[in-house]
Amino acid sequence: MIPRIHKQGRNTVRLLAYLYGPGRREEHTDPHLVASFDGLAPDPGRNPSTTLADLAQLLDEPLHLLDEDARPTTHVWHTSVRAAPGDRTLTDAEWADVARRVIAATGIDPDDGAGCRWAAVRHADDHIHLIATLVREDGRRPDHHRSAKRAQTECRQIEVDYGLHRVAAGDGTAATRPTSAERHKAAHLGRQRTPREELREAVRRSAAGAASEEEFFGHLASAGLLVRRRIAPSGDTLGYTVALPDDRNGKGEPVFYSGSKLAPDLSLPRIRERWTTSAEALSSEPSQPWVTGPASARRRATTAAWQALLVIDHGDDGVIAAQIAAAGEVLDALAKTSAVHTRHELQAAAAAFERASRSHVRAVRGHDHALRQAARDLVHSGPALGRGEDGATTAMVIDMLLFLTTAAAHWHARKQHFQQAEAAHRAAAHLRAAYPAAADLPLAFLHQRGSRLTPAWQRHHAATLRQALPELADQVLDERGWPALAATLDEARTTGHNPTALLVQAAARRELDTAERMSDVLVWRLRRMADLPADPQNSRSTHRRDSAAASSQQRPAHLDARTSNNTRRQR
Repeated sequence: MIPRIHKQGRNTVRLLAYLYGPGRREEHTDPHLVASFDGLAPDPGRNPSTTLADLAQLLDEPLHLLDEDARPTTHVWHTSVRAAPGDRTLTDAEWADVARRVIAATGIDPDDGAGCRWAAVRHADDHIHLIATLVREDGRRPDHHRSAKRAQTECRQIEVDYGLHRVAAGDGTAATRPTSAERHKAAHLGRQRTPREELREAVRRSAAGAASEEEFFGHLASAGLLVRRRIAPSGDTLGYTVALPDDRNGKGEPVFYSGSKLAPDLSLPRIRERWTTSAEALSSEPSQPWVTGPASARRRATTAAWQALLVIDHGDDGVIAAQIAAAGEVLDALAKTSAVHTRHELQAAAAAFERASRSHVRAVRGHDHALRQAARDLVHSGPALGRGEDGATTAMVIDMLLFLTTAAAHWHARKQHFQQAEAAHRAAAHLRAAYPAAADLPLAFLHQRGSRLTPAWQRHHAATLRQALPELADQVLDERGWPALAATLDEARTTGHNPTALLVQAAARRELDTAERMSDVLVWRLRRMADLPADPQNSRSTHRRDSAAASSQQRPAHLDARTSNNTRRQR
């Protein structure tokens, strides 16, 4: 249940005319009173002999207790209370109880016998409007300081009492929501989103991977936005505003928004913080090979996400907050460069995680360099193909980002950042939906290859799994993805790696028992750690094993030796 305190007004009749009217788009149905300060207020919606002026006069009567020059300039208090999507339809009696509880909690009509006069109007199934006059019956002004927070607190309890959807409590770090006027304008023009929302996404993506002010503004221009900079006398840029070319006001002028009005972390000073990298952080970063394409960039992002997981598990709060914010940049960059078949879900994941990237824990920048560099690599490597090594490495990085977003959700939950935790869980859900589109083809090929291994090698790799992960082996062997893991273990063996050691290392650095398919997770971790092609069809050893060469069918050496000994004993 979501309460919203609206701007105070000065004309009671005008607000009542809107509440009892047809609405801006004929959306108001059966406007009527569900509650009032004394339970006896006349209802212009159900009583034909009552006018809006009658109800307004009743509500405004306490104003006359004051001299005209002592009356407040704006005396009309207005709040809407809306049920969450998916909640059941409340009855008028239930909405009346909600109205009385919210009014009391905000201080408009506390239980002291001399509160303000108010009324609750319902003109839709899912919400009510509360209107009050901000002068008490005793002529004093009400104590409604921090009424928005009080209303939120009471609505959380109402959700519990009525068994409604539990809305996560806010902390003031959310992006500015579109106004009603912006939403109505967008609907009238046939837009699915308001310009404010479109601009927030465009600016966020422009900031992802940018390493300097000029690069950031270049990305904004490339995105087709109108950009204005606020320049100081010294020539330095103090701030910026952006607009969509086709979003105009009544005078035909572009409607500009400052970065801070789009989201708290999109102001120019906050964006500049991303470009601050400490010398200590740079010196601790291992040297990385130059990124040569989308697949290489996705491998780099996978490694950076793996490192960030360790920080979230064991780091200080400020450093963790920086890693989570930088993870948002990686998601933005991945969505920006993804192939068509994964793009929609990845864009939804990035949009959801945007809320998780901000909290009251201030990010300590510098140690997030690896993730930010990974985002930059993704942007500069260009669009990825949906097949081959590009597609398979996309599955690899999505798999790792699932763990990263889930870890971010758990950290936020421990800190009681409820909205951020919920947003991170939503992002993870979108990543899960994107994963099959990227992973199914390469995993199907691996599954086929693993199924073609000789029974002797299949038993050998199963024994390797039991030796390395005795507590998880049975579960992994029962998964339908086991043949793909067996094929990866076989490929690691033929390229000179120790499969047992790789399995131990892959499981030791991060838990596996919360993964939906442990075999998939192990496949991508092993292929990354052993530097195997993410797309198994790119492997030279694949062609060797899939040929008719006799070496591809040889038995494990220790099994051959055991067979020879048995033959000798039989003789």
